[in-house]
Amino acid sequence: MLPWTRTPRAPRARRTLAALLLAVAALAGPATAAATAAPSAGEAAATTSGWNDYSCKPSAAHPRPVVLVHGTFGNSVDNWLVLAPYLVVRGYCVFSLDYGQLPGVPVFNGLGPIDRSAAQLGTFVDKVLAATGASKADLVGHSQGGMMPNYYLKFLGGAAKVNALVALAPDNHGTTLLGLTKLLPYFPGVESLLTSATPGLADQVAGSPFVTKLNSLPDTVAGVKYTVISTLYDEVVTPYRTQYLSGANVRNVLLQDLCAVDVSEHVLIGTTDKIAFHEVANALDPAHATTTDCTSALS
Repeated sequence: MLPWTRTPRAPRARRTLAALLLAVAALAGPATAAATAAPSAGEAAATTSGWNDYSCKPSAAHPRPVVLVHGTFGNSVDNWLVLAPYLVVRGYCVFSLDYGQLPGVPVFNGLGPIDRSAAQLGTFVDKVLAATGASKADLVGHSQGGMMPNYYLKFLGGAAKVNALVALAPDNHGTTLLGLTKLLPYFPGVESLLTSATPGLADQVAGSPFVTKLNSLPDTVAGVKYTVISTLYDEVVTPYRTQYLSGANVRNVLLQDLCAVDVSEHVLIGTTDKIAFHEVANALDPAHATTTDCTSALS
């Protein structure tokens, strides 16, 4: 019998635990119907849709390939069904990877230890640079996919190979999940379960060893341009201001400052929001940036 089942407060405790696990499961990933395809089929679909085309050569207008880094529970296709074509039609060579896979867990990725996921990103960036002939890539990531690349930049030599990191709702300093993670000590075994079964989730909790190491160095590294795009209605990476980075080479953007009526939350800002995507395009090509406002949703 679990300890809390011995008291009259058991129903509330169970509901709280359920809420905790659901909130943790919500970290970053859209589990869309598109995710039902196997990864190999997804890669094929992505290629025929214009991205992950290794014959693509960057143009003079867009000289760097763009690597898309999905969020927790996402994969190389489902996170990018809108943004990847959005960038392809604008003339970019676009690539996306799968990372953080766990044995026996198909389709839903980003669950493995984040330091290992960062190494996978490094291998993929090398592959893209070799195929395209470019010297540097631009990275665009959602949630964990916006935070994890900073480990690659800080600790794995990625800064020499990356021009810009554009992050949508990244948990750069971990997340409190609206304070629910503070309840972990009251539920013996839950925290160790998360660490052993899904280390990619436990790594993202504010104060975890991974987050502590990530933030043991300054937020940014020299030579890389950073853009962080956040939403006031983020219910996963909370408080939303913890997503922001500090540094001379950083631009922190609140979506509602661009369009006050945009109500996208954590998942939508990285999967369907064209206002956010217009700002991504501006960050990738600041010399030709145009005003982002509510009308950008129509582009």
